[in-house]
Amino acid sequence: QVQLVESGGGLVQAGGSLRLSCAASGLTFGSYAMGWFRQAPGKEREFVARITSAGGTYYADSVWGRFTISRDNAKNTVYLQMNSLKPEDTAVYYCAADSTPLWVSSYTQSRQYDYWGQGARVTVSS
Repeated sequence: QVQLVESGGGLVQAGGSLRLSCAASGLTFGSYAMGWFRQAPGKEREFVARITSAGGTYYADSVWGRFTISRDNAKNTVYLQMNSLKPEDTAVYYCAADSTPLWVSSYTQSRQYDYWGQGARVTVSS
């Protein structure tokens, strides 16, 4: 049974920082690309960041320069460091795993990913 479990969400003031973690089990973690998505109230789920099995990273324009995705294969964990947070970052953040071994153009699309966590809520106050 594959499980992805997010942690680290919470309430933070604008300009502050949070680090989300996603612990994976039941899969060969090092063989998967990992992504972060978010869904704000009343909006559709959107791509935030992706890290490949080789460590390459990709970011949405809205978070570029503020968020950093990383992974620790020894711990089967992917992280999202969020700095300079804005109220617009308020959302439920989901981690996801993609078994595709090659680069794909659809990495920003939810349908590309095979497994999903249940989300971590992030609230940024103004």
